[in-house]
Amino acid sequence: MVDTQYEKDLIINNRELKYSGIFKAEELFAVINRALEQKGYTKREKKTEETVMEGGKRTYVELRPFKEKSNYTLLMIKIKITLSDVTEKVAELHGQKKKFQKGDIEIVFDSWLMTDYESRWGMKPWVFFFKGIINKFVYTFPLQAGFENELVSDTAFIYAQIKKLLSSYGPEKMKPKSEQEILSAVEEEMRKEANVES
Repeated sequence: MVDTQYEKDLIINNRELKYSGIFKAEELFAVINRALEQKGYTKREKKTEETVMEGGKRTYVELRPFKEKSNYTLLMIKIKITLSDVTEKVAELHGQKKKFQKGDIEIVFDSWLMTDYESRWGMKPWVFFFKGIINKFVYTFPLQAGFENELVSDTAFIYAQIKKLLSSYGPEKMKPKSEQEILSAVEEEMRKEANVES
C-alpha cells in the first residue's frame, strides 16, 4: 500500500483513551490485534520506540492497520500507543496475586478514508477538484457514506475492546459496563465528532 497516491479524508481526529494503573502490555496488544483481525484489517506497524527513564520504561508504538474496500478505496486507522512510567508490580486482582506493569497508557486514534478516484476515472484535475468539493459540501455519494460509517464503526469497536480490557483491571466493586454498552456509547460519540449519520 502506497499512501502518497491517495486522497486522504480524516473522519476521526485525535480520539484519546487514557488510563493509569496496573495492566498487562501483552494483553493490551493481543486485544488490539484480535479486534483488528475481527474487523478485517491488515496489521502494519509504522514505528516502535522504547526508552528507559528514571521513572520507568516508556514505550511508543504506532500502528497503521488498513482495510481495502476496492481497488480505489482504503480504510486506515492510525493508532498511537504510549506507555509511560512503566514499572513492574505484583498486585492482587480478582483474588489472585499476579505480576503486572503499572503506569500510564495513552492511545490516540485517527481514522482516514483514502480514495484514489483520480486513477480510477482518469479525471482531469479540475473534474477531480469539483468532485471533491461536491462530495464534501453538497452531496456525499452513498458508497462513500457507507465507507465512512464502516470506518467509524470499526474504530469504535477497537476503542471499546481496549476500554473493556482496561476497565477489567479496576476494583471488583465497580461493575464494568457490558461490551455492548461501551460500544454503543463510544460509537455514538465518534459519529457526533465525525459528523457521520448512522
